[in-house]
Amino acid sequence: MRAAARSEIMPHFRRLDTDAVRAKTGPCDLVTVADEAAETVISEGLRRLHPGAAVVGEEAASADRSLLERLVDADLAFTVDPIDGTSNFAAGVPMFGVMVSALVRGEVVGAVIHDPVCDDAMMALRGEGAWLERPDGDRVDLRVAPPVSPDAMTGNASWRHLPPTLRDRVALSLPRVLASWDYRCAAHEYRMLASGHCHFLLFNGLMPWDHLPGWLLHSEAGGYGAHFDGSPFRPGTLDGGLLYAPDRDSWLALREVLFGDAV
Repeated sequence: MRAAARSEIMPHFRRLDTDAVRAKTGPCDLVTVADEAAETVISEGLRRLHPGAAVVGEEAASADRSLLERLVDADLAFTVDPIDGTSNFAAGVPMFGVMVSALVRGEVVGAVIHDPVCDDAMMALRGEGAWLERPDGDRVDLRVAPPVSPDAMTGNASWRHLPPTLRDRVALSLPRVLASWDYRCAAHEYRMLASGHCHFLLFNGLMPWDHLPGWLLHSEAGGYGAHFDGSPFRPGTLDGGLLYAPDRDSWLALREVLFGDAV
C-alpha cells in the first residue's frame, strides 16, 4: 500500500490532467488514473504474497460486480480501495486514504487504512487490537472516545445516500448533537473515530472496500457499530446503513435522537 501510494498516487496529486479524471455513476463518483494504477499495484502485490486469494478492488468490481460474491465464501479474500476520497484527491485536497481489509471465510480479520500524505497507517487484527504505525515503525494503541450523551457527541453523518424519508429525519435531527461534518473520505473519518477524536459515524451504501477496514478498526479500538436496526454488519451486506458509537448504550441513545421510530 505504501509502495503504491509513493509510486502511483502522490506523483499525481495536484498534477492531474483533465483527461485523467472521469465520472463513473455520477459527478460525486470519480475515478482517476491514480486509482486504477494503485489498485493494480496493490492487487498484484497481494496475489504474490497470497497465491489463490480472492482480491476484490473497487475499480475491478465496478466493471464486474460478480466479484463481490467471492468475499463471502473464499478461504482468504482482500478488499482494496486504492484511493478513498477520490473527489478530494482530484480537487487537490490532502484528505484521502488507501484501504485494505482481509477476510477469512467471510469474517473480517485484518485492516489497514494508510494515509499517503503523512505516510502512516492505522491497522487492526481481529482479537488483537488496533494501532497507529508511524513511518519509523513506532506504534500507538488506538481507543475510541469515552461514551457521552448525544448532545455532547461529534461525528460524521453521510446523510446524502439515505432514503428520502430517513434522510430528512436525520438532517433535521443533527442539530441535537454537538457537531457534525462530512469529509468526503471514509478513510479519514474512520481514522478519527478509531483514535477517539470523534464519537460517531453514520453511513448508508455499504460497499465493502469503503467500510470493512473501518469497521474492524473501530471494533478493535473498543467501539460499537451495527446496522440501523441493530443487526451486525456482514461483508455480504450492501444496504441497511451503519451507525457507530463508543459503546452500545451510547449507540442506542444516538439512534433514538437521529431516527426516533423511523427505523
